[in-house]
This record gives sequence, C-alpha cells and structure tokens, in this order.
Amino acid sequence: MQAAQLKHYTGGRSVEGGSGRYGDVFNPATGEIIARVPFASAQEIDATVAAAKKAFESWSETPPARRARIMFRFLELLNKNAEKLGEIVSREHGKVKTDAEGEVQRGIEIVEFATGIPSFIKGEYSDSVGTGVDSYSLRQPLGVVAGITPFNFPAMVPLWMFPIAITCGNTFILKPSERDPSAAMFLAELLEEAGLPEGVFNIVHGDKEAVDALLHHDDVKAISFVGSTPIAEYIYTTGTKHGKRVQALGGAKNHMIVMPDADMEQATDALMGAAYGSAGERCMAVSVAVAVGDDVADTLIGKMKPRIESLKIGPAETDADMGPLITAQHRDKVKAYIDTGTKEGAKLVVDGRDIKVPGCEGGFFMGGCLFDNVTPEMTIYREEIFGPVLCLVRAKTYADAVRLIHGHEYANGTAIFTRDGGTARAFARDIEVGMVGINVPIPVPVATHSFGGWKRSLFGDQHMHGMEGVRFYTKLKTVTARWPEGPAQGADFHFPQNK
Repeated sequence: MQAAQLKHYTGGRSVEGGSGRYGDVFNPATGEIIARVPFASAQEIDATVAAAKKAFESWSETPPARRARIMFRFLELLNKNAEKLGEIVSREHGKVKTDAEGEVQRGIEIVEFATGIPSFIKGEYSDSVGTGVDSYSLRQPLGVVAGITPFNFPAMVPLWMFPIAITCGNTFILKPSERDPSAAMFLAELLEEAGLPEGVFNIVHGDKEAVDALLHHDDVKAISFVGSTPIAEYIYTTGTKHGKRVQALGGAKNHMIVMPDADMEQATDALMGAAYGSAGERCMAVSVAVAVGDDVADTLIGKMKPRIESLKIGPAETDADMGPLITAQHRDKVKAYIDTGTKEGAKLVVDGRDIKVPGCEGGFFMGGCLFDNVTPEMTIYREEIFGPVLCLVRAKTYADAVRLIHGHEYANGTAIFTRDGGTARAFARDIEVGMVGINVPIPVPVATHSFGGWKRSLFGDQHMHGMEGVRFYTKLKTVTARWPEGPAQGADFHFPQNK
C-alpha cells in the first residue's frame, strides 16, 4: 500500500509541506509505513500564525453565542463520526477499538462543556461601588494560541484544548504528534464542515524546529502542552521567557495503594486495566502498585500473574486486550527498562518481552511485564517507562506508602483501594498529588473538572480543560465607570476612596 502524503492545514485549506523534511507514520500493528508527514519550517509557522492572527480580528468580535452554535454543530458531527475517528486513532496509535472509542468519547465531553462557554465567560457587575460609580469585569480572548499534543491520545488531548480556546474567542494552531497526526486532520475537516471560519483553527506538523518557532513567535500568546517532563519544562521555561502564558503537563509515575481491607478481586481488576490498557501508554496509567503488607503483595502477585500471562495481545480490529506500542524505537526503550530492572535486583515475575503475534510479525508488540520487590532507588521506580510494565512495591504501613508517593518527583495521579472511609478521606485530603482516585484506578476528571498534576508533573499555574481551561484562554479586565451629572467638581488629588 502506498503511503499517504499528509499536509498542513492553514487558513482553512490544506497546504503542501515546503521544508522538504518529512517523517514516517507507521501502522504499529504491522510495522508498515502508512503515511508521510511534513515537518514545518519556521517560515511555514510564520505563515500559519499570520493566518490565525488575521482570523482573530473578526473571530474575537463574533458574539459568544454564535461561536457556541458552531461548536454545537461540531459536536453533532463528532457524535456522527465518532466511530470513524476511533478507527483513525487505532490505525496510527495501535490502541484497541474500545480504548480508542473511549478516548473519543472523553474528548466529545469537552466539546459539550465548550458549548456552554457563553455562560462561563460572562463577567461580574457591582452597582454603586462608589457614589455614582459602577464596576464590572470582562473575560476576553488572548489572541493566537497554540497546542502541542502527544501521541498517546491523538484525538482526546487536542479536544481538551482547542474547543475551549476557540469558543472563548481565540484562534488556534495545533501541532499534533508526528507519530499519529491523522486524527487531528479529521477534526479539522469536521470543524470546516461545522462552519468554522478560515484561519480560526490551523494545523502544522513538525518536530523541534516547529515547536521552537511557536515558542519564539511574538504573535503566539499562549501554549498548551502535554508530554514528558523534560520537554514540558523546556516548553514552560522557553515560552514564559518569551512572554507567553504556558500550561505544560509533564510525566507521571502513578501509584495505587492497596490496603489490607481492600477487595482484592476489585483491586486486581483495577490494576490489570490501569497498568496494561493501551499498552501502558497513558499518562494516567498505574505503573506502581504499593501493597501494604506482604500478605497483600503475595495475594496480588498470585492473582495477577496468570492474568497477565493470558492477556490477549493483537491488532485493534481483533478482540485484543492490548495492542502494540507506538514505534519500534519506543518498544526497544521499554525493553531496555526491563533489562535495567533485572540488573538492579527487582524480581521479574512476568516477562512479556518476547511475545509474537501471528500475522503481525513486523508489529511493535510487547507483552505485559510485572516486577516484584521494587525499591525507590531503582530506575524502573524513578523513571516513567510508558509501557506495559507494573512495579510492585511492598510497604509495611499506610504511612510508609504515603511517604513513597510524597518522595517521588512526579505527582500526576494516584489511587487507593480500601473499604475504610476514614483512610480514604485522609488520603484524598493529605496526599500531595493533583488527581486522586478512591477505589478508582485512573481518576481522569470529567469535563466539568480540570486535569493536571502537581510537582514536576505540571509546569504552570493552571490545569487543563474545565473552568481552569476557560481561565487559561482568557484574560480578565475590570472596568470602573461613572457617568457624571452636573458641572465638573475640580481635580481631586486624593487616592480614590469609597466614603
């Protein structure tokens, strides 16, 4: 099959890449190249920003209700084409069909939220803050804003960003992952069909050159990012240095505490889905199980080992539990972590490195792996692996388990499984992590709440989507007004007071 030639999307039309640089897009299940994606030059970024800036002039003056109506039409088209969008995600990412459909649905929920933005951006009004003086506030758009999104959620994460941004009145430039960019291109088609004016939504593909061009461009007012911590920190420091508002979500090492009183069947089910769903390529995947007590640890190992060994692994169109990793290079990186873990003394209970999928010998598959006796000094505990690898750590007490979490540099998500309400409440209030699950292994907030971690899992002051997203994509203005009656009273050199 001949590889498709992808294009940029600028000013409401598809644009051929002009830099002469391209990247390969793979079908991870087969290993074949299915598309070639252009890498934008700084000049192409300039042209895209110029188109977005021009569109901002009229789009920002469009009444919010009209912007919301376009978002309603986009929502209708998304629902109508959800299955097709899921298929695009599965083909280029490799995640199984049900997982891709779940990603699309969670993205749709953000669009539903965005349709209500006219209510969320209305200001406050205070009558008679002084004699004959009224005060009110406005939330106004920033201008041209950009989003840089990861490969693991090629539909959902862009949908966390641009529906809120553009309904608030901004124009948007999306730089999707070069590994699976076609979902973004399909979203552009749907926005165009929904009637979004030219230049309000744009797509540029590329690598560091494109990212740096966005970070340095004076007319880009804000950057949203989701990815690894080193890149998130770079995006944040570079963007803020150039005067931009930045929200940069980084890596994770999500711990799930299993207490002795927990339902072990439920805890096992939770760990299986949270650790091995989407081949562990989720920023909210549980990658560390903290068993409180050796009895809990032994029970979990006994229950999980046969289930991991019997995971159905295969391409998206089958009834597989888990698909391939995104690229051969990433699979090899994950395997290297397994090698390191065994060298550093962890016990490899289940080794999925050598799995073969019949008919997909060229695919980037890897089976589930389970480590026991992992300690905080080990590389596999400290670093984000981003693959189907679960580390089990044994803690003597609940307090020891909490100290483990507090001692880690990442603080994206966490969970606890227990039947004790007091323990659960204390954990939710005291744990120093941005998103917390109580008997919920992957506590991704719904659209009306916001997504984001603490510590080195987030750079910036505001989380993503929900009301935090509205605040990020708008600036607050306060107006103080008086309509004088009668003749002028002369200059007043005192600081204004309300007497």
